[in-house]
Amino acid sequence: MAKEIERKFLVKDDVYHRLAKPILYRQGYIATDKDRIVRVRTKQDKATLTVKGPTNVITRTEYEYEIPMADAEHILMELCKKPIIEKYRYKFIIDGLSWSVDEFTGENEGLVVAEVNLTDENQPVNLPDWIGDEVSDKPEYSNSSLVNKPYSSWK
Repeated sequence: MAKEIERKFLVKDDVYHRLAKPILYRQGYIATDKDRIVRVRTKQDKATLTVKGPTNVITRTEYEYEIPMADAEHILMELCKKPIIEKYRYKFIIDGLSWSVDEFTGENEGLVVAEVNLTDENQPVNLPDWIGDEVSDKPEYSNSSLVNKPYSSWK
């Protein structure tokens, strides 16, 4: 069984731009209830189907499978809830930990979120200076929530 353990933070400035090149991600959600999430994602020339279980603190079960790009494009357009989430992701390593920063576009433009992947919920993390408030416990910042209530509607 695969487990995803991650903490999520707001970002104070764009220092991370110097750490990686952005990659465009497009993702859509077939299911977004609290007990299960089913997502289709494209990035560059790859596409995946992901199934996630409920979140327990910062941990949840996650299964991810590569699928044909044509299938992913069809699912995104025909089966997924709208809006499709589009974002530029910056991925890099700091102190041996895998970080990603997502700059959202479209209906979620203006939102910038950083995530750090962990091997244990209690793993210590040295936060870079450009990291802001932690939002790991705020479900409205999850990508699946942004489909149902985009960032542009928060104001």
